[in-house]
Amino acid sequence: MSIRIADGATVLFQGDSITDGGRSREDDGQLGGGYANMVAAWYSAAHPERQVRFLNRGIGGNRVKDLQSRWQADCLDLKPDVLSILIGINDVWRRYDSNAPTRCEVYETGYRDILAQVRENLDAHLILLEPFVLPTPPDRETWAEDLGPKRQAAARLADEFDATFVPLHSIFQDAAQHREPAFWASDGVHPSQAGHALIAQAWLSAAGT
Repeated sequence: MSIRIADGATVLFQGDSITDGGRSREDDGQLGGGYANMVAAWYSAAHPERQVRFLNRGIGGNRVKDLQSRWQADCLDLKPDVLSILIGINDVWRRYDSNAPTRCEVYETGYRDILAQVRENLDAHLILLEPFVLPTPPDRETWAEDLGPKRQAAARLADEFDATFVPLHSIFQDAAQHREPAFWASDGVHPSQAGHALIAQAWLSAAGT
C-alpha cells in the first residue's frame, strides 16, 4: 500500500541504532547520518511546497520492549501522520551476544501492542520496515533461525494493520549479489552510507514518492 504524504504532515521514524544514525537529542532538525535523514532530504527537495516535518526517535540498542516503554512520549504525544518503524535486529542479536533471547511470540505481541496503540489514538499511516541481516561476518548466517520468524511476524503485522511493508531483508540480499555484503553493512547489521541510501530509496519507493 503506497501513500501520498499530505501537506504539512509529520513523519516519525522509530527504531534502533539503524534509525538513530547519530541523531541529535536536542535539535529535531538534526536527523542523524542515516536513512531517516536521507529520506527527509530527498523528499523535502522534491516537494518543498508540502512543508512536511520529519522527526527521528530511533535509539541505539532498542528492542520491541524498549519501544513499548517509551511509546507515549516518543510516538503518541508527537501525533505523527506517518509512522515508520524498523525494529527487531536487537531482539535477534541479544540471543547471540548476551544469551538474552526474545521469543518470536513476545516480539510479535509487543509489536502488535504499539501498533494497536497507534490505531486507537492516532490516524497515522504505518510503514513497517523488515528487519534484516547480511552474512558478514560469516557467523551472521546462523542468525537466520531467529530472524526468519521475526521477519514473518513483521510482515503479518503489516497486513493486519494495513501498513506499507518494506522488505529490506530481500532488498539487501539482492544488493549483495552486486557488491559484497560488507559494502552494504560491514558488520551485517549497521548499514554503510550506501546501505542507508538503499533503505532510503526503498522507503521512498514504497511510500509512493
